[in-house]
Amino acid sequence: MPTYRELGRTPEFTSFFLVSSVQVAAATVSGLALATLVFAATGSPLLSALSMFGSSFTQVIGASLLMSAADRLPPRAATTAIAAAFAVSTALLAAPGLPVGAVFAVLLCQGLVASVGGGVRYGLLNEILPKDRYLLGRSVLNMGVGTTQICGFAVGGVLVTALSPRGTLLAGAALYAAAAALARLRLTRRPPRAEGRPSVTETWRVNSRLWASGSRRRLYLGLWVPNGLIVGCESLFVPYAPEHAGLLFAAAAVGMLAGDTVTGRFLTASWRRRLPVPLLLLLAGPYLPLALHPALPLAVAAVALASVGYAAGLLQQEQLMARTPDAMTGQALGLHSSGMLTFQGIGAAVAGTVAQRTSPGTAMALTAAASIAVTLALALMAGSGRIRGPRRPVEGGRTTPRQVSGV
Repeated sequence: MPTYRELGRTPEFTSFFLVSSVQVAAATVSGLALATLVFAATGSPLLSALSMFGSSFTQVIGASLLMSAADRLPPRAATTAIAAAFAVSTALLAAPGLPVGAVFAVLLCQGLVASVGGGVRYGLLNEILPKDRYLLGRSVLNMGVGTTQICGFAVGGVLVTALSPRGTLLAGAALYAAAAALARLRLTRRPPRAEGRPSVTETWRVNSRLWASGSRRRLYLGLWVPNGLIVGCESLFVPYAPEHAGLLFAAAAVGMLAGDTVTGRFLTASWRRRLPVPLLLLLAGPYLPLALHPALPLAVAAVALASVGYAAGLLQQEQLMARTPDAMTGQALGLHSSGMLTFQGIGAAVAGTVAQRTSPGTAMALTAAASIAVTLALALMAGSGRIRGPRRPVEGGRTTPRQVSGV
């Protein structure tokens, strides 16, 4: 089994990890600042939720039209350009007097850019790491996301108070600019993974091939829908506990970090095949009691426990990559990333709409119940209560879940 020490000796992984961490820090502080700004201006739980996750809606457009670029652009140049675009657009969001409609227009543009970014980023990780270290590397990347979010939400909460939400947005823009510089200076120049020019036709052709397999379809739905609904719960943290939203976000990051650590480093292949459904049920279950609005320490504990379940995504991505030809990995991962973010936007809209008519706590519980129902339905569709990994190559995919993986 690969170790963290071996991963650290892999050329360029440290640079890749650093670029990713700075981007996550930028997104964390910017998202908290923007949600606070919009909620203060409108008093709307729905608009506050959408300000954090609404840009995800345009991910489906990018996945449908632009995703072939993930394998057909030079990874370093694409990573640099995407981070720079986010630096400029985040600075624009900090402009005084920017109407709420203009805020969401900028967010939708960010979503289009980000739709290609997931495929570029994770396809590059697939090139940097040997095949048998990809799961561990993806786990470490998720652990970095969790750690950065813990610090980012804590620091972001302080910055929102000390600098104001607009000042915090400018700090986020500076972090994005730093990520662009790091990508340009620290990543190695590589050619595109696939030949040809990006096009809508090629995007549709590969997406159709990816979607043609029933097992891949179930995996994509399992990666997208339960996750998106629970992110909808998280999108209500600001209206649920305005004074302590940063603490709830940090608790979610702690739980995600713990789950990814155990899953990526210590689980055997047998356990990795068995655990996706139980972890998805864990992801939703602890949100049900929040309808009763328990004391803050209990709410924090429930959120942390639930977020351990995000580790299901690592195991599902591993199974997805085992079913995917190497030449399509960037687009396959990009389709996963864009679909996941799209359903996160849908989850935020659903949860926010329910909260408008009931309360944030009730909306969290109802959204979590929907996540549980979807997970059980997909498990029944799989025919055995879990989604199994393949035992032999499929369409040129790799042979064992241990060799693969695919936030």
